[in-house]
Amino acid sequence: MQAEIVFTGTELLLGEVINTHAQFLGRELAELGIEVTLHTAVGDNHEALKAILQDSLARTDLLIITGGLGPTEDDLTSETVAALLGLEMVQDDNTLHKLNLIFARRGLPLPVSIKKQVFVPNGAIVLPNSAGTAPGLIVRSGRKTIILLPGPPNELKTVFESHVKSYLKTIAGCGVVMHSTVLKVTGLSESQVQDRLQQMHVTGNPTISYVAIPGEVHVRVTARVNSHIEASRMAEETAVRITTELSDYIFGQDDELLNETVGALLLERGLTISAAESCTGGQVMKLLTDVPGSSRYFLGGIVSYSNELKTDLLGVPGEVIATYGAVSEQTAIAMAEGICRVTGSSLGLGITGIAGPEGETSEKPVGLVFIALAAGDKMFCKRHIFPGQRTGVRVGATNTALNMVRRFLLGLLHQG
Repeated sequence: MQAEIVFTGTELLLGEVINTHAQFLGRELAELGIEVTLHTAVGDNHEALKAILQDSLARTDLLIITGGLGPTEDDLTSETVAALLGLEMVQDDNTLHKLNLIFARRGLPLPVSIKKQVFVPNGAIVLPNSAGTAPGLIVRSGRKTIILLPGPPNELKTVFESHVKSYLKTIAGCGVVMHSTVLKVTGLSESQVQDRLQQMHVTGNPTISYVAIPGEVHVRVTARVNSHIEASRMAEETAVRITTELSDYIFGQDDELLNETVGALLLERGLTISAAESCTGGQVMKLLTDVPGSSRYFLGGIVSYSNELKTDLLGVPGEVIATYGAVSEQTAIAMAEGICRVTGSSLGLGITGIAGPEGETSEKPVGLVFIALAAGDKMFCKRHIFPGQRTGVRVGATNTALNMVRRFLLGLLHQG
């Protein structure tokens, strides 16, 4: 099933508010197997809104409209939908009763303007709004379903989760449904990921799309078919193929958080960890300690930006830095060993690199990062060239370092 969403409100067009509804509804509808094909924002203008709704209903059988259900003159959504479908506006006694109770508890008479909200298109399903005064509405016209949601974010979420979600579940299985899964990749650019996956010759259904953010590429696999079970199977089957192809670079799937996964694995194995960071500036430590209860496995760390601190605090031999440079495999290894000595942790990370935009040489470009993991008598160290600018390099190095720990704890990391 496909849907379009129309967001009403001149404030959206003026940039006065951020359209958080798009993100919330997009995620919720995707989970229900409903594909959103178009977003449209329109101001508080009856004729413009009517034209937009008319065009949308010509394309889609499910239309969701947000905003414009309030008591003011520029709240036009209900009336516009009614006019478009040739429906009379009628009083909803339940809504009127609720509003009378609300204002009676405040010791106030019901304002005349508020009474506007008790009138709904004839035949509409009224969705009570426990977070506000304007109810949501479901209007059916032949094969078309129009869902009207209040504009304030807390009210929209309340009405959607209380009423709309269960309603959509009853109709989402009709026709083609959609299932998506997202694989999170780090250490490769968007073009590099795409080049590698093109060799898999995935075409048609499922489809693959890419979203690049600093330090990460999210690969979305989407299957469309007449069955939720079959769509899920098709998407997961392709996701497994992609995971095999990009196994060294994938650090999570869907809502999985890498720092939580690493923390759970450390607890499960009874191990502790510490970190010595240079170019990442403490981001690894920040992510590790974002997890509640991380004191059970994270002992501490050092951000050793200067060569002097690498030597004085971590015990990196001065001759190592003099011979190989601060950004080198040898220095990263010495940092990992040093933080284990300082903290007594089971595992130690050492990270050193050039985040840019300055500091590069012909032999050591921006994006070069060495990440070492000390684990008792085992040592792992890898050289990386991370794409992007300073933020992307730092995020990529942070994700890769934590993924290195994850792979070690799962027995997937090999020396050499």
